[in-house]
Amino acid sequence: MTGEKIMTEVFEPSALSLLFICFMVFLAGFVDASAGGGGVISLPAYIFTGMPAHFALGCNKFSSACGTTLAVFKFWRGGAVDIRAAVIAFAGSFVGSAAGAHVALLLSDQTIRTMLLFILPCAALVIFLKRNIPDENRTADIPRRKAAALSFFIGLLIGGYDGLFGPGTGTFAIIAFSMLLKFDLRTASGNAKILNLASNYASLITFAFAGTILYGVALPAALCGVAGNYLGARCALTRGAKFIRPMMLIVLSLLMLKLGWDIAAMR
Repeated sequence: MTGEKIMTEVFEPSALSLLFICFMVFLAGFVDASAGGGGVISLPAYIFTGMPAHFALGCNKFSSACGTTLAVFKFWRGGAVDIRAAVIAFAGSFVGSAAGAHVALLLSDQTIRTMLLFILPCAALVIFLKRNIPDENRTADIPRRKAAALSFFIGLLIGGYDGLFGPGTGTFAIIAFSMLLKFDLRTASGNAKILNLASNYASLITFAFAGTILYGVALPAALCGVAGNYLGARCALTRGAKFIRPMMLIVLSLLMLKLGWDIAAMR
């Protein structure tokens, strides 16, 4: 981490770069609250400015944790959360994310960037194959013990991925809750927010102790993320699946554009 810390001493984002980050984090918050996958937008935005990958991960977690907190409150008040499944997934996600963040700190800057180029298309494939999610709640058909085990397993795996990288986490959680636990799309989105809250704070604590958060960038970006999450959660709760499904496809489109940009830049 010594080399990374030296890099931050000379890394000073311009006013234009900061505005770019804030706008993209706002957009990411809106998408994340309504469809999940906001990290597909926000993490690349930090990296685009030349920020070292570890610090991009840390700043991204700071802003996304703030935005997710507000989104959780909105979904909770809207009754779009299954408390039992969400609490169990929260526990699994916290453990998994802390472990994933510790692993991320062991990887080099170049390794993180290179791995993202492989992870993003895999995430796109999963979203493509599972985009037709049923919008009916049949979770009562699953035995309670099995539902509890699945909730913890979903939290552990997706939380671990979020701590390590993150893009697409919310979307993957929505898909998992819908496909494995048979929640309707609205409740699956609320449960995904609880899971994401745990993973965000677990990895945020890890990155904060490692000193990989640039607060001069993360704080204003977080405010924009909160605004985006507020509007996104409001739209998702009032429009339901008819709004969430198109937003998931928009996330996917942005992901593919980002991947194309990276491939072109490598030539």
